[in-house]
Amino acid sequence: MGNHTNKRREFLMTSLKMGVGLAVGSLGVFVPKKADAAIKNVPGWPAATFGKKTFHAAMVSAIGESDVAVSKKIHVSAPTIAENGGAVPVSVVVDWPMTESDYIEAVYLFVEHNPLPLTSEYHFTPANGVAYLAERIKMAKTDYIHVIAKTNTGKLMASVPRKVKVTIGGCGG
Repeated sequence: MGNHTNKRREFLMTSLKMGVGLAVGSLGVFVPKKADAAIKNVPGWPAATFGKKTFHAAMVSAIGESDVAVSKKIHVSAPTIAENGGAVPVSVVVDWPMTESDYIEAVYLFVEHNPLPLTSEYHFTPANGVAYLAERIKMAKTDYIHVIAKTNTGKLMASVPRKVKVTIGGCGG
């Protein structure tokens, strides 16, 4: 329990320092490289994985390969058309038993052509009961969402890529 408290404090202190840096930055004296360095130094943050700039590189960094077979066990819900690419609602459920010996260990979300394709990484245990998540992701433009699930035994499975059309200002562009 104490270890989580220390990590939480470290994260909060780093966040506070970044917030002060951003406030100073708005005054015109901020050097962008400092923010990048601060993010890379957040304890536990996998900056190398989330910093990959191509879909292929992000997949290889996150899961060790870029070609994963599609499975009907992964269900992705996202709008066909998103009026705001800055907050696209996505939910994922993986139809898997979630027992002590066989469970979904991790779920990864990628947006194929985003400047940084890996948007999220979630970890599960059998105590979760179901591998389910819901969030809002940022999409730079009309693109495909890919979800990869990994079991505790290392089995990988992919969702059917989900295309989301991002409109310009909500005007259907």
